[in-house]
Amino acid sequence: MTTTLWAVSDLHAAVKLNGPKIAEIQPADPSDWLIVAGDVAERFELIVEVMGNLAERFDTVIWVPGNHELFCRSADRYRGREKYAMLVQAMRSIGVITPEDRYPVFGGVTVAPLFTLYDYSFRSREFTVDEALQAAHEKSVVMTDEFAIAPFVDIRGWCWDRLAYTTKRLSRISGPTILVNHWPLVQEPVQQMKWAEIALWCGTRHTRTWPKRYDAQAVVYGHLHMPGVTTVDGVDHIEVSLGYPREWQHYPPGRPFPYPVMEVEQ
Repeated sequence: MTTTLWAVSDLHAAVKLNGPKIAEIQPADPSDWLIVAGDVAERFELIVEVMGNLAERFDTVIWVPGNHELFCRSADRYRGREKYAMLVQAMRSIGVITPEDRYPVFGGVTVAPLFTLYDYSFRSREFTVDEALQAAHEKSVVMTDEFAIAPFVDIRGWCWDRLAYTTKRLSRISGPTILVNHWPLVQEPVQQMKWAEIALWCGTRHTRTWPKRYDAQAVVYGHLHMPGVTTVDGVDHIEVSLGYPREWQHYPPGRPFPYPVMEVEQ
């Protein structure tokens, strides 16, 4: 018998047609673990409900937030950093591991849930941040983050805080890792997107060296809705997103979902 570490992301549970796909996320064995790499939903209560259901199915569930978990409106009770803090508290109450908890070990490999955000550094070096954002606005290629996250928090400052916090934690790990983040840690997958401007909201250059530096056996991420494996410097970067119906309805048949990241003999 084997125990499997599965991974999914970008469940977008508020979309009705995604409901049956989420219901299909089941363990092959009661001992199986599940990674959920962000973008479960936007509404606080729905995020907790979906994660609670998954936590009941799997032995261990690991969650990292995506940009959709951070979406807010002015009338919301929790916004910006406070919403994240409240989500962490809620996840802990249902037994889900967060980026603030002790990193768990699966089959001798440390699984590190990360939360790094983005700092607009995935851009052409000839542009400043303001110039790159202006160019994106002029082309009407702007992510909702600019209206649902940026008004409530200094996103670049938060990203840099998270980078410092996370490198300190990762530096204490000895042995192999699996790094889990909503945003890709390297720019190669982002360069495959149709609209180059979207890269601004897709990560930070400062995580580029992390997979090699922290002995990653694999990197698990989401966000791009382009599931597949990109190998960079000998490390597999695995995008595990479900995405929206208009996307997953056209994925090749036989695509693994959830994605089996690792298996160990019981």
